[in-house]
Amino acid sequence: MRNDIRYSATVHDADEGGYWVEVPALPGCYSQGDTIDQTLENAIEAVELYLDTLREEGRAIPKDEDVVFQVTVAV
Repeated sequence: MRNDIRYSATVHDADEGGYWVEVPALPGCYSQGDTIDQTLENAIEAVELYLDTLREEGRAIPKDEDVVFQVTVAV
C-alpha cells in the first residue's frame, strides 16, 4: 500500500543561474535545476532518495507540519 506525503519546498534563484530548492522538513535535502519545473522534478527525486535512505536505516519518516503562505505588503 502506498501513502502519499506532501512536503513544502522552497525554490530560490541560484547565483550562477537556474534555481535551487530546499525541503525544510528534511534537513540537508536540496536539489537544483535550470528551470523551476526541472528543479521541482529534481526535488521529488531528492525527497524519494532521502526517504529511501531513512527506510533503509529504520528511521521514522518525518511529516511536514509547516503551512506556507505568501503575504503582500505595501512598500
